[in-house]
Amino acid sequence: MTEPTITQLQPMPDDWQRALAVVAHPDDLEYGCSAAIAAWTDAGREVTYVLATRGEAGIDTLEPAKCGPLREREQRASAAVVGVSAVEFLDHEDGVIEYGLALRRDIAAAIRRHRPELVITLNHRDTWGGVAWNTPDHVAVGRATLDAAGDAGNRWIFPELGEQGLEPWNGVRWVAVAGSSSPTHAVDATAGLERGVRSLLEHRTYIEVLTDEDPETYARSFLTGNAAATGERFGGKPAVAFELFSR
Repeated sequence: MTEPTITQLQPMPDDWQRALAVVAHPDDLEYGCSAAIAAWTDAGREVTYVLATRGEAGIDTLEPAKCGPLREREQRASAAVVGVSAVEFLDHEDGVIEYGLALRRDIAAAIRRHRPELVITLNHRDTWGGVAWNTPDHVAVGRATLDAAGDAGNRWIFPELGEQGLEPWNGVRWVAVAGSSSPTHAVDATAGLERGVRSLLEHRTYIEVLTDEDPETYARSFLTGNAAATGERFGGKPAVAFELFSR
């Protein structure tokens, strides 16, 4: 069944203080929603990053043992550009993340630790819309994050977390999915877009093997183009889109 297209995007809720962003790899957040995160941290909101992997299998010319620490450093620097200082890694294996209880448990534990009202993740569907295929890691982490938002509030799911001092957290009010082909809401990216570009550029090692373009030209074109396209459905302002699920 084809999902209905929502013509105009609604503003994201702003009555929250803490957010947790859960994605598979370094750079997943920078390819789209870091401009929104910059706007949120500017407003005094707390955002924490949790990454399932260190992106160690992401560069063909660099073996994982060397690649992982490098991409971790780039991710921490990237997060700092948009005002995020807390970055955690779950150490699942890049490229072969498995959806299942272990992943759900790790994400539920992170939700209990950080007690967010808003959880952010990346597109959990098989495609980016149409025929552009998504990666198994994104699908697994996105799907597990949606499930873990509920798991985190149930003391009888993963009771070992309670034994570790992580009490249930039922305070997740929304899960926002970036990169969705069915967005419902958006954030004005005007103030945060330049920092979004600089945040993506911190992943320079990855970008340089991804494209022959000048990294800054590539990052700026990609992010400003997407923000402008989203803005056509958000009052003409550059914007970052999300599919918002309420809990």
